[in-house]
Formats: sequence, C-alpha cells, structure tokens
Amino acid sequence: MENLEQLTAKNLLQINAIIFNPANPFLWSSGWKSPIYCDNRKTLSYPGIRKFLKESFANSIKKQHPEADVIAGVATGAIAIGALTAEELGLPFVYVRSKSKGHGLENMIEGDLKQGQKVVVIEDLISTGKSSLNAVHALREAGAEVLGMNAIFSYGFQVAIDRFKKADCPIQTLTDYETTIEIAVKEGYLKKEDTDSLTKWRKDPANWGK
Repeated sequence: MENLEQLTAKNLLQINAIIFNPANPFLWSSGWKSPIYCDNRKTLSYPGIRKFLKESFANSIKKQHPEADVIAGVATGAIAIGALTAEELGLPFVYVRSKSKGHGLENMIEGDLKQGQKVVVIEDLISTGKSSLNAVHALREAGAEVLGMNAIFSYGFQVAIDRFKKADCPIQTLTDYETTIEIAVKEGYLKKEDTDSLTKWRKDPANWGK
C-alpha cells in the first residue's frame, strides 16, 4: 500500500505540477539552472487532488499541532490551499504577504490575527526557505506563536534545512524530493539514468550545469 508521501508525489506528477527536463534545464528567477520544476498552484484546478491535499494537511495538523488556533497561508501560492485547510479544520485563516502593502493599511498580514494565537503556516513549495521564513518572522513580530510550517513539497536543500533549524521552526511536508524521484522513475516520468544528475543538482544547485 502506498503511503502519504508516495500518493502525494504521484498526484503532483500526473498533473505535471512537477516536471523534469535535465537535457533542457529550467531557469529560476535566482539565476539557477534546474532539471526539475514545481508549480503546485496547478493542484487547484483538480478537485480530487485539491481535496486530497486539504485533507492531508488537516490530518497532519490535527496530529502534530492539535492546539492550533489559526492557519496562515504564504502569499500567493499557498493562500488557496491554506484557506481550504482552515475550512477543513474549522479554524480562522490569515495570509502573509511577501512585503507590506504600499497603500491603505499597509498590512503584511491580511485577516484577523490576535496576540498570542498559535499558528500553523501552510506553504505550497519550499526551495531555499528564505521567503517561507519571512512569513514566519512576520507572524512572530505580530505576536503570534508559530507552531510550525506544513508544505506540499520541498526540494530538501541543505540551506533550507539550516535556516528552519536556526529559526526554530519545525517543518512537515506531504512529500519529499527523494520520494518524488523514486515515483517518477517508477511511473516513467523520469529516466533512471537521469537520477544522478538530479542528485548532483540538489547538492549544489548554484553551480549545477555550468
């Protein structure tokens, strides 16, 4: 029987939310070349997968953080899935912008967040962890107690692992890089001979392909 990590990876692969192209790498905004690309916003277009993700997040949060008062989504990719998860749990929802608005109330956190509330942060994707942790820092500065972050997928970069550890923010993902590669090979989305290249990329993404 397939576990949660394997089922999540299979769902993401079948809708091309995660795709591979080692021969013609993708270019990230950071300037990195990558043999893999992940766009989990595609999951919102598939009701069955959307339902699977919100229920998986809700079950994980009930198990890991039953004391949670609020669910927070990281803008923009995790706003929808965060709101769906909050609805599933019957909890309030807020979302965190990448920076404060330059007009009106100039909010960085949208919604009603009270001092001392316990928050679980939802993220769609974690790469280096920088933008994800910006949301955690904003919530803490607003007086919230961040219990941890739940994400659909993480590349598992060491820099992200180190940043989350330094920030003292536990992280839980529905699937991981190794599982996704394993399922991709098994289901024919990736050639086995390309896995070495993907392993090397994950170890040193800044210099891969140069």
